[in-house]
Amino acid sequence: MALENVRPTRLELLRTRRRIQVAKRGLNLLKLKRTALIQEFFALSRAARELRGDLQRKVARGYGSIRMAEMLEGPIRLENVAMLIPQIIPVRVATKNVMGVRTPRLYGAAYVPLEAPQLLDLPTSVDESIRHFQGIYQVVLNIAEKENAMRRLLKEIERTKRRANAIENVLVPRLESTVRYIKFRFDELERDSFSMLKTVKRKIERAAEAAEGVAVEG
Repeated sequence: MALENVRPTRLELLRTRRRIQVAKRGLNLLKLKRTALIQEFFALSRAARELRGDLQRKVARGYGSIRMAEMLEGPIRLENVAMLIPQIIPVRVATKNVMGVRTPRLYGAAYVPLEAPQLLDLPTSVDESIRHFQGIYQVVLNIAEKENAMRRLLKEIERTKRRANAIENVLVPRLESTVRYIKFRFDELERDSFSMLKTVKRKIERAAEAAEGVAVEG
């Protein structure tokens, strides 16, 4: 709102001061929210980094278990088993609310022994390989969950920062400028009223002096 369109009244002054108080409270809440989001972001970042290290270790163990199974059972047996393993593993998706940001939670199916008749008597080495790679699958889901949540949090952090900057650098200064303008207009009106009172007083004094002169002459 242009200052020339502001009504220099006490009601407008009180209303503007209240708006400043509300804006500053909102600014504090946004800063607290941004701090909480940043803390959550770094917590997720640390967790994702640990999971990536865990994934490397699990993959190494998984390939080691496959090599061992291949040595014990032969490559043809492993290929036959691979053809019977389901290619689609169910994933359950839930959500988590972090300071108003909805992030995904991914859950892979827990290990269940394969029930195909040909796989009921799986050798221990092959069964362990399957278990290893199902564990790897869950770690991959966990990493994807964390990284997706980090992207959403980062977007919300930027949005919160823009809103806080708009309040701190645009809205509050504009409202404070309005308060200064109204107070300046009040000072102007007070000076005008004072000057007018002095003028009226002088006129009254002159009229009184003139009346006194007429009375003395009479």
